Formats: sequence, structure tokens, C-alpha cells
Amino acid sequence: MEAEKPAEAAAEPAPPKGMPRGKLLAIAGGGGVLAIGLLAGLLIWLWPSGPDPAALKAARERRAAAQAAAAASAAQAASAAHASHAASEAEGGEPEATQHAAAAEPETPPAAEATASAPAEAHAPAPPATQPTPAMAEASLDHLQRRLGEVLGPRGAVEAGRAGEWRVLTRASVTPPAPATAASGAPATVATARQHPAGGSVADPAPRGPWAYEGPTGPQAWGRLKPEYVTCANGKRQSPIDIRDGLALDLEAVRFEYQPGSFAIIDTGSTVQINLPPGNAIEVSGRRYELQQFHFHRPSEERIDGRRFDMDVHLVHRDAEGRTAIVAVLLERGAAQPLLQTLWNHLPLEKGEEVAVRNVSIDPAQLLPADRRYYTYMGSMTTPPCSEGVLWVVLQQPLSVSAAQIDIFSRLYPMNARPIQQSAGRMIKQSN
Repeated sequence: MEAEKPAEAAAEPAPPKGMPRGKLLAIAGGGGVLAIGLLAGLLIWLWPSGPDPAALKAARERRAAAQAAAAASAAQAASAAHASHAASEAEGGEPEATQHAAAAEPETPPAAEATASAPAEAHAPAPPATQPTPAMAEASLDHLQRRLGEVLGPRGAVEAGRAGEWRVLTRASVTPPAPATAASGAPATVATARQHPAGGSVADPAPRGPWAYEGPTGPQAWGRLKPEYVTCANGKRQSPIDIRDGLALDLEAVRFEYQPGSFAIIDTGSTVQINLPPGNAIEVSGRRYELQQFHFHRPSEERIDGRRFDMDVHLVHRDAEGRTAIVAVLLERGAAQPLLQTLWNHLPLEKGEEVAVRNVSIDPAQLLPADRRYYTYMGSMTTPPCSEGVLWVVLQQPLSVSAAQIDIFSRLYPMNARPIQQSAGRMIKQSN
């Protein structure tokens, strides 16, 4: 057995000299792998290919989701801007809130997604809706801007800024009343934003426009609307006041010299005013004042021991030296008032249009109660420019007007009364 081993070993073929057997096997294996790879690559190159519907659908869904996310983000920014503005108004502030919303191009799919869809898109163009061309991107941004405008509505606006940026402006949604030219009142306007030199916008430092009873040009802003209105803000003897703790004295009665006559009526945009020709007057504290006009407020501007009445009428008088005396008559719900009904019957159809009524006469004395005891103090006009040095005579007894007559005025002016001002230690007298 041992003698046969050399013979079997001699029968095996000897490897080539200078090349180990392991190296030959490695070369052979590598050659086989290379041949298989070349064959697979050739098959892939020759095999007909086309777009993968599933991949294209997934890409479209990703792009749509990205655009929706961008729109939601911008809308959220606009809502946040409006909420911030509302909070500042609740704290007493008035400035417009200015927000910047960055508008990005539709998001590009991640690199891995682009790689997965590249072979299919290389051989077959994707449908036009899935190609984010510059024109389509611009159209998407325009749609988003319009959507933001719809969300804001009258509360704000969207303005174009630098490339890829918008400015979202919010403001108080106040509808200004119709224009008027009468001396006793004027409608409100909304403060606007001005352009900042460095770009963007900033709120005006003060409200602008005619005064009003509500909104950004309401009583809290009167003193900042015009330089001549500054007394409305820093005056020390302003009206109306809550009349309390008057000194009960034997005061001289007010002498009323009113007589029937023609009149003109005008809706000024802040009240209903009746203008009268000369011939009506009062005498008080040794002075004679001519009646110029009278007008109405709802509710009453004056209060008596904290009580506010349904309406009041102010009869405005001036003397030869230009000094003003106002007789205030409080109106409360009760029986109808004939003079008031005559006035309502001749209400003008347009604001700012004065209607002269010559075939009907009125007697201002019908606006006076039977009891003509009064309170008196020094105050101001209750509308801008809030001039001081006004003698106020407030009759103690109210005058009755019907609920229907109050309702007619309320439909025109549901609220046209200045808020109560500080009495600031002023002397108030009342007649016994």
C-alpha cells in the first residue's frame, strides 16, 4: 500500500511552473464575475424601458404635499399676524401689525427619490403637470398669494417684497361712514401703512383722517388727528361729565326767547342737525346768546348721578363776542314728541345735503320741559376741536319721546356720544 502512493502522486498533472494554484483560481473567478456583470449591463441597456407609473405618481404626490405645506405655513403666518394685531388692540394700541411671510419655491424631492425615478424619467418625459417649470412655479406662488388675500379679507393685504418674499399687512376692519362736510361731524377713515426707506412697511405714528365715534379715529384718537384737535387729549375742562354733588343754590332762571320759524335740516354724517335763522335767544348770567342750531345724540352724552338717558338734544348758542352756551335737554322713552316727529318727516335722503323747509315752521320752545331748573358748569364742545370755555346748562327734567322716534334716529346713528370726561374738581351748580 505504501509503495503505491508515489505512483498515484506521479499520475496527477503538475501545475505550471512559477504560478501558484490559488492565484489561478482567483483570476478565473474574477473573470467569471466580470463576464456576468458585462452581460447583465448589456441586457439592461438593450432591454426596452419606460416610465414607472407608480414612481411618477409618488413624485407627483410628494410635490403636491410640499406645495400644500407651503400654503398652510403662509396662511398660519397670516393668522398669527392678525391675532397679534387683535391682541394689541385689546391692550389699547392702534398700530398696524406688519408681518413678513417668505414664499418658497415648491420643494424639490430628496436625492434618493430623484435617483429612484431618474432611469424612467431619462427615457420618457413626465406629464406636464409634474414638471416644476418656472412658469408653473410662478403660477403656484400667485395662487398662494390670492389664497392669503382671501384668508385676510378686509383685515389686511398681501404685498410683494423682495424676491421670494411677501409682506402681510393687517389692520382693523372698520368700515368708514359716508363722507360729510358739516361742521358738527365727519366720518372715520382707516389708518394706512407707509413704505419704510429700507424696505417693508411701518405703521403711521398717528391715525389720520376725519374724526369718528368708533374705530381708529374714535374719541381716544381725536387729539392726535390734527394739531388743532390737541385740546381733545390734554384739555382740563372737557365735556360731557357725570353730573354729581352739585351745589344747590338759588340760581337765576334762564330766560328763553324762542319763537316759531323756518328751519333747515341736515344729516352731517355724525348727527341730525337743525339750522335756524336769527331770532331765537337765551339770557343767562347777564349775557345774551343767539340760538344757532341744535342736534341730537344717542345715548345721552350727559349723565346725572351715573344715569344715562336714551337721547339728548344740544341747543347751541353764541353771543356777540363768540362765546358759546349750550342748553342740554335729556330725552327719555315715553309719549311721542310732536316737534321731533316733524323733524323726522323731513330727514334728507343724502348725508351732507341740507334741506331748507320753508312751508313748515317749528318752535324750539317745544323741546323744553315744563320744569326748567338746571345744572350748570364750565366745559367744552363734545366734538373736535373740543374747544373749552363753554357754558353748559343741563335741564334737570327729561323730555319724553316715543320708542318709535328713538328707533328712527338709532337706525341712522346707533351710537354718537363722546365718552364721559373727568370732572377734575370743577364746580357744579344746580338751581333749587
